[in-house]
Amino acid sequence: MKIQRRNKAHPEFSLAAMTDVILLMLIFFMITSSAANQSAIDVKLPQTGSVEDNIPNPMTVSVKPDGSYFVDDRPIARELVEQTIVNDLKSKSAKSFTIRADESTMHKDVVFLMEIAEKHKLNIAIATVKE
Repeated sequence: MKIQRRNKAHPEFSLAAMTDVILLMLIFFMITSSAANQSAIDVKLPQTGSVEDNIPNPMTVSVKPDGSYFVDDRPIARELVEQTIVNDLKSKSAKSFTIRADESTMHKDVVFLMEIAEKHKLNIAIATVKE
């Protein structure tokens, strides 16, 4: 006696489920990409949520809002900052320094110090305060 099945499986591929998955992935990536490109206009850079001083820097370069520079609390003219940093770090094993810039300091003054570090292959850290 031959037994027949009433429900035969028809192996058809349904695109409806795949379309739903692709649509959900598209929405997910659109939301995450817009969150990654947030504007930084309202950010106060000198504050941070955690303060961990894990890099022992032998030198500190401070910049005041008026553009005056201090290397290890000694006032230095802008023209002599590069020479002073390089000469002071020659004798030290850690070739790095910390930039302490006031939150009102112009960006060009901080970039000037970053260019010195890049030119002489020095490591830098930017000092912040905890919120």
